[in-house]
Amino acid sequence: DITQLRVGQKLELDCQTDKPSGASWIRQDRSGTLHFIVFINSMARATFEGNQKTSPRFEASKHNTVYRLAVKSFTPQDEGKYFCMMNLNQILYFSPGQLAFLPVTTTVAPTTRGATSKRGITEDPELTTPDPEGRMLEDLNFFCHIFIWVPLAGACLLLLIALVITTVLCQQTRRRRCRCKR
Repeated sequence: DITQLRVGQKLELDCQTDKPSGASWIRQDRSGTLHFIVFINSMARATFEGNQKTSPRFEASKHNTVYRLAVKSFTPQDEGKYFCMMNLNQILYFSPGQLAFLPVTTTVAPTTRGATSKRGITEDPELTTPDPEGRMLEDLNFFCHIFIWVPLAGACLLLLIALVITTVLCQQTRRRRCRCKR
């Protein structure tokens, strides 16, 4: 985790790999939205968002098997969790993620004198920060439930329809007439 980060400071992030196959850098903001930053290929050529070769906010480089992302001048817009991602044999690999947030400044409300004195309350920033990983986990659980329960409910409905049709057909009595000559 990055500590003592300041507005305007240059931030450098490294991603150590064991294969020189190229890597991408992605940022996850406070709301959980992912933002593509850059892809660095095995020849150290960078392609930034919008298929651009350069970026006014970022620099990218490669040294052996280390892929580096630099935020030229850190702003609140750049806050988030930074991930390095690789695609090896059609499998995506993500780094654990590096947190880059500016320090939270808290102010205490002034206290009032009198019979009912109120004290300033400082909120814990961890409690008010949205939990993007928790939200993503809830979304994944929701989709898993849909993919499991919807087909199962459909199959149960088809079995119920088949049971009703079978019951109705078996309840009908048919008179058979023998067409044999006696």
